[in-house]
Parts: sequence; structure tokens; C-alpha cells
Amino acid sequence: MAKPLRLSTQDAQFEAAFRARLHWSSQADEAIEQRVTDILFDVQKNGDAAVIQYTNRFDGLNAKSMEELTLDVNELKSAFDSLSADQKNALQEAAKRIRTYHQAQKKANGESWSYKDENDTLLGQKVTPLDRVGIYVPGGKAAYPSSVLMNAIPAHVAGVAEIIMVVPTPSKPGQTKGEKNPLVLAAAYVAGVSCIFTIGGAQAIGALAYGTKAVPAVDKITGPGNAYVASAKRRVFGKVGIDMIAGPSEILVLADASTPADWVAMDLFSQAEHDELAQSILLCPDASYIDQVQQSIDRLLPSMPRRDIIEASLNGRGALIQTRSMQEACDISNRIAPEHLEIASQNPHQWEPLLKHAGAIFLGAFTSESLGDYCAGPNHVLPTSGTARFSSPLGVYDFQKRSSIIEVSEAGAQILGRVASVLAHGEGLQAHARAAEMRIKRL
Repeated sequence: MAKPLRLSTQDAQFEAAFRARLHWSSQADEAIEQRVTDILFDVQKNGDAAVIQYTNRFDGLNAKSMEELTLDVNELKSAFDSLSADQKNALQEAAKRIRTYHQAQKKANGESWSYKDENDTLLGQKVTPLDRVGIYVPGGKAAYPSSVLMNAIPAHVAGVAEIIMVVPTPSKPGQTKGEKNPLVLAAAYVAGVSCIFTIGGAQAIGALAYGTKAVPAVDKITGPGNAYVASAKRRVFGKVGIDMIAGPSEILVLADASTPADWVAMDLFSQAEHDELAQSILLCPDASYIDQVQQSIDRLLPSMPRRDIIEASLNGRGALIQTRSMQEACDISNRIAPEHLEIASQNPHQWEPLLKHAGAIFLGAFTSESLGDYCAGPNHVLPTSGTARFSSPLGVYDFQKRSSIIEVSEAGAQILGRVASVLAHGEGLQAHARAAEMRIKRL
């Protein structure tokens, strides 16, 4: 049975137990680090041949060339056409909402701007999209069309000209070809992906970062993956941009005992079912309500198809914590800085102003985290492992760059030149000073 750790903030040992339950090491195993280093070096040196070799080995395929691992827009459209009407409608509705949200995001703060000062000097910022990005979509244990939408649509809205997607298609026992999930390919079609390579792992990250004969080098790589993918992204950062190094999924529920206990239990399950290291935590001042949630867990868990994963997650990293008040629950939430934060309250807007750190905040009993995962509109690629203290959800801004614009007028040069000259001489950089002084009129 699943028995999340039961804690109370009034317990003398609460702090120690709380910290121990939160602890998760993002350090990859040394063997993985070394293996990733070898793979990246091989891909950088041998290109497509190395990509094919590792894809065949890890995904159980028998590809002879990169052509066999490359999908174009026509194949994506065929996958879309093969879907049921319900699947097509769901995909298009989710894509529409995600696109609308990210278009609003771009309009709000993603445009170029400038102004002139009192001396007619023009100052501003030019915002331009990246030329080419790579999106990694997991394809090992499950298919994730939602990840396609969440990574590709904001890039498309930002104006990225080329979106290259990589997704592994491991073979099943007895097969030499991987199975391509039509919903994933259809999502790529709806989201505007330019091209897909059916490769994954560290070799896919290396191919995107360094470029091969078949795979074009990109400017930035986004999307989640396993420990090998995370390690590879960490190592190619600097050669290309990356979105973040994602840890296990997390949910934190702040409850005032007004939401049905079954709903909260299932919301905790929704993250626990990702993997055994996922974390699900409930904060509530009502001990009897916490008892009800535990009873719901006991009753609902046996019917879950991913029961074993949920049970391992809740037993290993889950917690049901009784707080002194909702105010204290908010304070603890800020310490955790969770990826997903639900406020299961009759008046969520009372507590939202107190919450400073979270990847996404879900207000009210009807706002299940799963709606945000699939179709609400905001991005589901979120900071984990407490990084919401300084990081943001994936967005249009991740696919844009900013260039400063400076046009100094003749009048402005007379003032700025003197300022720059003094500071440059103070730093011992005479050429800097001289360049500024040459623009100053001599009486």
C-alpha cells in the first residue's frame, strides 16, 4: 500500500524529516557521465555513422542510413489524417489554446522597442527569433504528443524558421523497426515542426548540437529526457542554448479541506505515475482531512494501471503534512518552490499573493494540474527541484534573443564621450578613451 510520509509542522523533528523528504540529487551516476562524454565525442567526430550505430544499439533497430530515421512533413500529415475525429479535435483544440496563450505572451513583452533621449540619441532593443531549434521528445516508456505541442508551438509563435524534432522509436522484442506513434507525429504536424529524426538519447543531443551530414546543427535544444539526455544537454550547453536540466516531476497541493478528498488523491497520483522519483506533497491544516485523503489513496490506488510506480513514488518521496494554518502552508510552499502548485481552496485568490515561487499555479478545486499538462494553454515545461526560485516556464522568450540598439547623435556624443573618456582612462584602456574623444568637437 502507498503510505506517504505523515508529518506535522508542530513535531519536534519536522525540519529534519522535511528536508530529508525534499532531498533529491541531480548528480548523474559517474558511469552515465562518462558514457555520455564518449557518445558526444563519437558523434562530433563521426557524425551520422555514430548516430546510426547508437540508435541501433539502444533502440534495437537495424537502420542502414539516416534516411530511414528521417520523417518529413508529408509523413506527419499522413499520421494526422490517420487519427480518429476525437483525436484530431483534441489535438487541434489543445494546439489552438497553447498557440493563443503564447501569442499573448509574445505581444506582452516579446517585441522590439526604442526611445530617444533629450539629445536625440536612439536607444532600444531588437528582438529576433532564433534561426533553428531542436526539440527533444521522449519516446521510450510512453508517447508524449503534449510535449511536442508545448515545445514546438512557442518556437513557432516566436518566429523560429526551422524546428527540428528528435524522438526515439525503440523496437519491441522481435522487431527491427521502431513503432512511430501517429499521435506524436500528428502533433508535430499541427505544431509546425519542420523535420523529424527518429533518434534519441545522448546521440540525438550530440547530433543537434554539433550537426551531422543529415542532422542540421541547431541554436538551442529544449525538451525533457532521461539521465543520458539531461547529462548530454548539460555538456553541450555553451555550444548551443538549452532550456533547463529537468529533474523528477513534482506537485504540491495546498488544501483547506473544501475540495473532495478523492480529487486531491488523484491529483497526487497524476504526478506520482510519471516515475518512482516523482514527488507529491499535500499541505493542509486539517488533520481529519489528511486522514480522508489517505483513505482515498488506499481506495483508489488498486484500480490504477500504473499502481506500482505510484506506490513507489508516494512511499519514497510523497508526504502528507499538517500545518498550523494555510498561511504556514504558503510559507512552506515558498521553501519548496514546486514545479506544479495547486491551491485547492474555496478562495484561492486569498492565498495566491503569498506564493512567490512555483513553476505553475493552479487556482481552485476545478483546476486540476492535468489540464495544464495538456490543453489549458500555458506551457507545461516547468522548472523542477526548487529552481522555480529563479527559473520560468518555457515560453516564447526562450526562442528569441535580444540585441541592444544604440544610435548616438552628434549632440549626444559630446556628453557621452566625456563620460566614457573619464571611465576608460580610469580603467587604463586608452584606445577606448581615444575613440570616444575623437567624436567630441574641439572649440
